[in-house]
Amino acid sequence: MLPRNLAQVPRVVMAAPHGASGKTTLSIGILAALSRQGITVQPFKKGPDFIDPSWMSAAAGRECRNLDLFMMGSAQVKGSLVKHCRDAQLAFIEGAMGLFDGLDGEGSNSTAQLARLLRAPVVLVVDVTRMTRSAAALVAGFQSFEPGVNIAGVILNKVGSARQEQLVRDAIARYCHIPVIGAVPKKEGLTIPCRHLGLIPEGEKGGTAAVIEKLRGVAEEYLDLSLLLQAAGHRGDVPTKSQVKSGRTNGVRIGVIKDNVFTFYYPENLEVLAAAGADLQLINSLEDQGLGDIDGLYIGGGFPELFTAELEANAPLREEIRAAGEDGMPIYAECGGLMYLSRSITFEGITRSMVGLIPGDVFFDKKPRGHGYTVMEVSQPNPFFPQGSCVRGHEFHHSYLDNLDASGVRLIYKVQRGVGLGRQQDGILYKNTLASYNHIHASGLSCWAKNFIRMAGAYRKQRVRESRLAQIV
Repeated sequence: MLPRNLAQVPRVVMAAPHGASGKTTLSIGILAALSRQGITVQPFKKGPDFIDPSWMSAAAGRECRNLDLFMMGSAQVKGSLVKHCRDAQLAFIEGAMGLFDGLDGEGSNSTAQLARLLRAPVVLVVDVTRMTRSAAALVAGFQSFEPGVNIAGVILNKVGSARQEQLVRDAIARYCHIPVIGAVPKKEGLTIPCRHLGLIPEGEKGGTAAVIEKLRGVAEEYLDLSLLLQAAGHRGDVPTKSQVKSGRTNGVRIGVIKDNVFTFYYPENLEVLAAAGADLQLINSLEDQGLGDIDGLYIGGGFPELFTAELEANAPLREEIRAAGEDGMPIYAECGGLMYLSRSITFEGITRSMVGLIPGDVFFDKKPRGHGYTVMEVSQPNPFFPQGSCVRGHEFHHSYLDNLDASGVRLIYKVQRGVGLGRQQDGILYKNTLASYNHIHASGLSCWAKNFIRMAGAYRKQRVRESRLAQIV
């Protein structure tokens, strides 16, 4: 039977007292282990994130979805969970930061607020390094800190010895009265390689399967997964697979540059374009020599700075993108996409030429230039968003744009929260190209896909007219 409302979806939130507790690596292992048992698990990640979801998707064998109250709103968050669990047996939600850490002193947009909204039990991952009985005090504090948050179990991480484990287990049983779902000893290699924006995206380098397999083995060896399923309210029934209706294409083709360079796309952003009638064409920035027959282009975020030599070497594609932008093709670019559209990227002392559609050059700082949620007021007319509207999103970048020739462009965003390009500005509009450091989630912006497709349709008609005129001449 299909779950028809939130109450019918077995679910659990994986949280921790603080970041770097081992929550993500254990989540990946749990997803892989449950998947191997034949349990259909729909993974979710709380908050804005592209990299953790890529690993969770690979481990679960299903595309991970983001649940973000700031960008999506409560109704969209609840609707997304129900929608994507229609043929799943369990919703597994990985939290972010510490359980009660949010945007302000009230804990708004925290993992705890999400758990309360979804009425989801919480499993707390506790790093017990140099702790015994104090671990119970910590857990008891989390149990009583905020009404409505149900701490249903604990996973002990970085356990130093069998004696320490027993002392912690006894204390939690005595004072907290919740199950210890498992105890993971300190081990070398229970991490995923990182770089300046966090974990390395799944699939970027070889060895992904081996890492997931190792984490699966840890979960199976040290965790009682039956207790986890019990905490989540899992009953073992398998819902009937739902029939998803695809949108009818209207002849508009939108290219999406999606490869090892540009990986940061929320699946909903692509799905809403397809549902509105666009035929999405994937483009590889390193291998494809041209854009093909497309009417619009979407370039997400990623790590172009690590591939500058390869991107520069593919001059035919760069030139075709520049020419298409000059011709008025609608192009929407976020962060890494903005960097790629610039004149050049200088990284670790080496400067490489990029597309050259945006009249500026990209450089890097060691510390993040922008990190966190954003609020953009649309202060200038543009074809993507209504003037005067508010665009919510997030940013995380070490790069910055310099030498911008503002005479040929308009900056359409007034930054109310965040950094953007600096000086409270973001959103470079050149002809029908909009590039910014702001990442959006389409669930909270219904107009974005509609306007993008409308522009792509107009551009397609323009090309058809020009082609007919050329044949007449």
